[in-house]
Amino acid sequence: MARYIGPKSRIARRFGEAIFGPDKVLAKRNFPPGQHGNSRRRKTSEYGVMLAEKQKAKYTYGVLEKQFRNLFDKAAAATGITGELLLQALECRLDNIVFRLGIAPTRAAARQLVNHKHIVVDGKVVNIASYSVKPGQIVGVRERSKSLEVIADALAGFNHSKYAWIEWDEASKSGKLLHKPEREDIPENIKEQLIVELYSKN
Repeated sequence: MARYIGPKSRIARRFGEAIFGPDKVLAKRNFPPGQHGNSRRRKTSEYGVMLAEKQKAKYTYGVLEKQFRNLFDKAAAATGITGELLLQALECRLDNIVFRLGIAPTRAAARQLVNHKHIVVDGKVVNIASYSVKPGQIVGVRERSKSLEVIADALAGFNHSKYAWIEWDEASKSGKLLHKPEREDIPENIKEQLIVELYSKN
């Protein structure tokens, strides 16, 4: 599956946020990358601000343009607030649910666990990171994968009460999607309305 595999610290520095998780480089060099990154820059245009917000959302959730646009089109066609529906769709991706459950330390690690068939949905192996988890479905670790060090390390000390929309069962190493998250349940610093405005211009 196509995904971004370039330098992540440069992307995080571009947005000034640790969108891929804790980043030592960002802590030391909290300014944009490039030769003139630490000098004054020209004011970004309105279009540039909207484009940057879309790029930040794509990199945060590890989604490329075509897939992101498809999710937006579905959100725009549905009843409700388009920006919030878009974020809900991104949050309900299987790789993101695995990340939110604490089974993996980052979304990239969660995607790898899914791709390598370590994750089950309702007891069946699903290796498609973009799989959309529905309310009521249970996402867990495959039985033979429960002893994996990367999973054990990620789960150690993880606070499973952070997200009210998913319920964790420690005994079975699985979590249930209770309902789609409301906007206030999503901690990502994304101004989704700017993304809606950007696509409405195209």
